[in-house]
Amino acid sequence: MEIFVARTPDEIDLAFDKLQNSPVLGCDTETSSLWAKSGKLFSIQFSDGNFNVLIPISENIPIGKFEEILTDRSIVKVFHNAKFDLDFLSESSISVENVFCTMVAEKLLTRGANQSVSLAETLYRYFAVDLDKSQRSKFSRNWDGVWTAELVDYALADVVHLPKLMTEQRLWLDKLGLLDEFNDNMKKLNLKNLSAQI
Repeated sequence: MEIFVARTPDEIDLAFDKLQNSPVLGCDTETSSLWAKSGKLFSIQFSDGNFNVLIPISENIPIGKFEEILTDRSIVKVFHNAKFDLDFLSESSISVENVFCTMVAEKLLTRGANQSVSLAETLYRYFAVDLDKSQRSKFSRNWDGVWTAELVDYALADVVHLPKLMTEQRLWLDKLGLLDEFNDNMKKLNLKNLSAQI
């Protein structure tokens, strides 16, 4: 797994060049709280499953060309709990198109099974991946905004598995005849113009 923190315009351009032709990208944000109206956006992360980039917005780094990736309808952006991330991105005037939400998919796939649809539990069920969430508590309004290697690893651990998770979930949604219901649920999240029609 290649990890890259893009802090300069040249680094943003380099990361953009590596990811701009990816058909699917895992995406995530780190934030100061659960509420977009009062919270702060600290970072945006992207992964094609191999190359993983973090843009440290807390260090006053603009996302540059990555705005093109986020609005490119030929690239599926995979989020877990997309509504949360998109609310924060919207508050920062960042638009996103062509979204797949793995949490929405997992809620449909596990309906009636009384199982958690958290990312940690979902990734463990599919891939036996253990996510360490202990670093999450460091992100608060009082955080100094400096990205240590541990925080970068934590933030990117979430996104690296999202493209593969979407592939698995799409297969099951198709097998179970749930594709139309998935698309309907995405629209209910106010993602009507954003959701990936599958």
